[in-house]
Formats: sequence, structure tokens, C-alpha cells
Amino acid sequence: MSATLPTLRQLSFLLALAEHGSFSRAAEASFVTQPTLSAAIKELEGILGVILVERGARGATLTPAGEVAAERARKALTEAEDLVQAARAAGEPLTGAFRLGVIPTIAPFLLPQVVPALRKRFPKLELFLREDLTGRLYDALKDRRLDAALIALPYEGTAIETVSVGPDEFFFAAPHDHRLAARKTVTLSDVAGEKLLLLEDGHCLRDHAVSVCADSSVRNDFAATSLHTLAQMVRSGLGVTLLPSLAVEGGLTEGLDLSVIPFDPPIVGREIGVAWRKGSAREAEARMIAQAIGALVKD
Repeated sequence: MSATLPTLRQLSFLLALAEHGSFSRAAEASFVTQPTLSAAIKELEGILGVILVERGARGATLTPAGEVAAERARKALTEAEDLVQAARAAGEPLTGAFRLGVIPTIAPFLLPQVVPALRKRFPKLELFLREDLTGRLYDALKDRRLDAALIALPYEGTAIETVSVGPDEFFFAAPHDHRLAARKTVTLSDVAGEKLLLLEDGHCLRDHAVSVCADSSVRNDFAATSLHTLAQMVRSGLGVTLLPSLAVEGGLTEGLDLSVIPFDPPIVGREIGVAWRKGSAREAEARMIAQAIGALVKD
């Protein structure tokens, strides 16, 4: 005779309790009454034969056994979700919700073209977008809170796989009265020693720019939080910078009276890529999205 197994509902209630530390708040987050959630936890404790929760006046705390059970529950629920997604993808790819992360130096310049194109190509796709820095998107991929992410490559990280959708070269950007402003092209030696303005730490574009212009001195007293702010800082004469062609072609510098000059030979500062968790049930769909985005980048 097989043993009685916990239900996914009971496991989800345990995770809600672990997150909120209160039966009332966990019940509210789970859209059930407190007695319903409390009874489900009691049933789960009976099935497992251990006390999972210490109940007190100030809330609820998981016991050591409860912590172990919660971790296992998180994995079980994730696997169940993967099962559903894999079955749906096998039947009809890119149907329903797909959670896509995008870094801030790509999102405002590529998404206006990407989102309509993906909706047209995959009409049953429900695309949920999250804009964040690469490190946090990477964590969300590992924790299965995202299905894929549009990031800049190369990026060092374990447990994820990536595919490039196209190169993104760097342009040199300077105030209109800069000594190089009238040039049609520049070389790395031309900009050596310039005061380079960059994004703040945490943006991978900063690392890519530093690796390209190793001979330039970075202004550490000023750092921008976005490419739009960075372009305004250059316009005000604080220094020069490198801008990705994706942003320039997306209209970043329009109306700013900046000189934006290509390098000769061209410098590919980064690759645009799509990343997903290794072993993800949605890998095939992530590759389909990457293929569609790659066609837009080439155009």
C-alpha cells in the first residue's frame, strides 16, 4: 500500500507560511481563509509525521524539519510548473505566459520593436517583462522566476545557457565642441587619455567599456544610472563616453547636439544575447524568441 503524499496545495501553503511568518498573512496571500490554511498545514504535518511550524503569539516559525520541507516543497512546485510548461510547449510552443527579463541598456531601445514583432509572430504568447540589472536577472533565472533574459554577452555565470542574437558595436560620443567632434571616424589611440564617463557599478556595459578603453581614465566622481543620464552628462561637458549602437540607433542622442562617431575599425563592445536556465523546460521557446530577436537586430 503506497504512502499518502502531500498535495501541491499543501506545499504551496507551507511556502506561503515560510514567506509571511503568519497564518493570517499567508492565508491572505493564498486567497483562502486562515482556518483553511491552518487545517492544510495540520494535515501536512500528519502526513509527514513531524511538526513543521511553531505557533506563537507573534506569528509562526518553521521548525528545522519545516525548513527542510519548505526547501523540498519549493523544488517540487517548480518541477510541477516545469511539467506543465513542457507539456504546453510540446503541444504548441509559446502559448500563455512567458517571463522575459531585459537589462536597462537594452530594454528602451529594442523592446519597442521586439514586443510587437513577438506578438505578431506568436499571437497566443503572453509576454511579461522585467527590467533589471544582469546580476539580479541571473538570480531570477536560477530561481525560476524568469523563463529567459535578454542580456549583454559575454557574461560569466554558471547554471545558465546563452545564445547570441547579434553584435552591438560601440560609438564614441563627445560634446559638439570636443577636439574630435568633426571627425568622421576615430581610433582607440585617438581617445586614449580622455576622461571617460560611464554607468555606475552593476551595469555590465560599464565593464565592457572599461575593457575596450583600458588606456582612458574613468571619471569615478561621476557615474550615471542610465544611458539617457550618461548622454546628458556628456552634453554638459563633463567628459566623453562610449555608447552602444543599439541605443544610438534607438534615438538616444536625438536632439542632444552630441557628436557620435564610429570607430575605425569598428569595435564590437558586446553581443546581445538571450539566456535561460540550464535544463529549463522552456529552452526551445527561449531559442525561438532569440531567433526572432536576432532577425530584428540584423534588420
